[in-house]
Amino acid sequence: MTTAEDGGAARAVAATNVADPASEAVAAPAAPPGIGKSPERFLNRELSWLAFNERVLEEAGNSRHPLLERLRFLSISATNLDEFYTVRVAGLWGQVKAGVKQVSDDGLTPAQQLERINQRANVLMAEQQRTWRILKGLLSEAGLSVLDPSGLTDHDHDWLESYFLEHVFPLLTPIAADPAHPFPFLPNLGFALVLQLRRRVDNQALTAILPLPGQVRRFVRLPGEAIRFLSLENLVELFLDRLFPGYEAVGRGLFRILRDSDIEVEEEAEDLVRYFELAIKRRRRGNVIRLKVDAAMPQDLRRLVANELDVVEETVTVTDGILGLGDTSQLIIDDRPDLLFEPYNPRYPERVKESGGDIFKAIRQKDFIVHHPYETFRTVIDFIAQAAADPHVVAIKQTLYRIGSHESPIVRALVEAAEAGKSVTALVELKARFDEAANIKWARDLERAGVHVVYGFVTLKTHAKVSLVVRQEGGALVSYVHFGTGNYHPMTAKIYTDLSLFSADPALGRDAAHVFNYMTGTAPPPKLEKLVTAPRDLRHTVLRLIETEIAHARAERPAAIWAKMNSLVDSQVIDALYRASQAGVQIELVVRGICCLRPGIPGFSDNIRVKSIVGRFLEHGRIVAFGDGHGLPHSQAKVFIGSADWMTRNFDRRVEVLVPIENPTVHRQVLDEIMMALLKDQAQSWIEDSDGNYTRKETEANAFSAHKYFMTNPSLSGRGKALRQVKASPKLVTDHR
Repeated sequence: MTTAEDGGAARAVAATNVADPASEAVAAPAAPPGIGKSPERFLNRELSWLAFNERVLEEAGNSRHPLLERLRFLSISATNLDEFYTVRVAGLWGQVKAGVKQVSDDGLTPAQQLERINQRANVLMAEQQRTWRILKGLLSEAGLSVLDPSGLTDHDHDWLESYFLEHVFPLLTPIAADPAHPFPFLPNLGFALVLQLRRRVDNQALTAILPLPGQVRRFVRLPGEAIRFLSLENLVELFLDRLFPGYEAVGRGLFRILRDSDIEVEEEAEDLVRYFELAIKRRRRGNVIRLKVDAAMPQDLRRLVANELDVVEETVTVTDGILGLGDTSQLIIDDRPDLLFEPYNPRYPERVKESGGDIFKAIRQKDFIVHHPYETFRTVIDFIAQAAADPHVVAIKQTLYRIGSHESPIVRALVEAAEAGKSVTALVELKARFDEAANIKWARDLERAGVHVVYGFVTLKTHAKVSLVVRQEGGALVSYVHFGTGNYHPMTAKIYTDLSLFSADPALGRDAAHVFNYMTGTAPPPKLEKLVTAPRDLRHTVLRLIETEIAHARAERPAAIWAKMNSLVDSQVIDALYRASQAGVQIELVVRGICCLRPGIPGFSDNIRVKSIVGRFLEHGRIVAFGDGHGLPHSQAKVFIGSADWMTRNFDRRVEVLVPIENPTVHRQVLDEIMMALLKDQAQSWIEDSDGNYTRKETEANAFSAHKYFMTNPSLSGRGKALRQVKASPKLVTDHR
């Protein structure tokens, strides 16, 4: 279906969104009694997240992916689960210990949620181990082996002994488990061996703990043409006699701990930087909320470790396989490109090239959007770098949420701008979980260069992605803005699908200036001209737009909502979507992760369809479109991009921005190209049913893939003259209904 440009086309679109009159005589199925007020209308947030991670793991079994990419999905699912336990499950444990009985939207107490989480997570962990065994065998057949000690040759043993003595032995500290030796501290995600030893000369017993150093790679690659690895724990066990001379091991086990890693921000925290420096240190010593032990560990050693770490039985997981599956990402090497996705080189917007590489000249011509990772993040970097070097630029304002722990080209450009005498302001968010330490470092680097660094609000997290460049042109100040759905992070921009809007719209420039003044001065801005912000009016605006679609449906005008996000949790918005469905609004949702809405319930949510796309790239951009009486897609539809998911935290506890898309070409790109392709996708799509279960669409080998479409078809708004000179990308027609 293409964009309708005239009345006849509009009527054609309307016809696809309105019931056939002949069918009106058939009574619609009634909704289950009382569901509109019952907690049963919501799915549990934590279980929905586990369902998402199950979909990630399923990709590890997808034979259409190259082997090492399948291993990457396994590693991601394991890392995701670790973070889930250290943050979400840790929070629930805290509520249980505090005696909290308040129920979630779906009617479960914290204790009930923990019970269901553990049941489902245990099944997930078992499936992860099964998947690892399968992939390990397939990789071995393909020439990449993870060896057991029994598979080593004498030459291998000699080389490993030298490696052990040079690179591992100096970092090991064996500790006896007796009253004179306190149980060693292990940080979050720390590994250790627990050993039962017997002295050969007199059979005297010794129990010892041997923490494994995090500074050493988990998998050691052996020399030679063949690609072979040995795990660190197996390496250490080979040479225990170097650590315990005269002893032999009669029992052993490997264990790994997960600690509470959430940081609660106290409202009275006066110095946020110092507060977070202390909080990061406390995180390493958070309560142990999950103890994982391998199945080989004897029962008495398991009791010893659990008692020393003060963990209860229900937090102990016995694993028949390897611990720390996230570390298997170390096995993904460049030596075997045949086992990886074919390399993809992102495009640079042709309109910027036509402007001689001058981004500001390209923006002045008209708005354009860059679709990452299909189009390079270099465009965003160049926007800031050119501003830093441009003598006509007088001011730069920038939000920084996640920018990476290594060299940041964005930070470097801001430093250069400040050193060149420009007015530079950076809003650095310290509450970006697990990036706090990196952000403190960047903030100090920026301050040393003369950048005005602020940390936003104590009680709000600044999640908006905004850049504002003010340039002197012909005696006037002209504002250029960048609004993103993703972070200013060059590495994640290679795998996250996000949108970057560049504009010189004066109204957007004024709005961006007001938003920055709010973030630096904390005084609420006046009514903005175009931007919608949280926590001020985002919730109200979304609810109002949904209610407008309900009014169109009741007036028998075409009514439709399309939305793409990472998570849908907020109960008020979900209830509004339920009301819209019952009024006849056609709702299409692309929700990658958590979805607490139950679609497809007859008479209640049967006009709502939910799909999740999981594939080579991580769907991260947020898009929302309202037909506004025209149906979708339509050139008069209201289309927005933004930084916020539809979660309570995004509406009420974060600074977010929602940006209207008004330029016709950009509007067509976002609605008719991007959203249409995502709705049309079959190759990577999972369909949610009313019970929260997801089913992968049965597909043929040549099934439509949105990711492949974006990789092979240039986007519209950044093409410039090429849009007229080269054959246009094929028009997309939805078949998702």
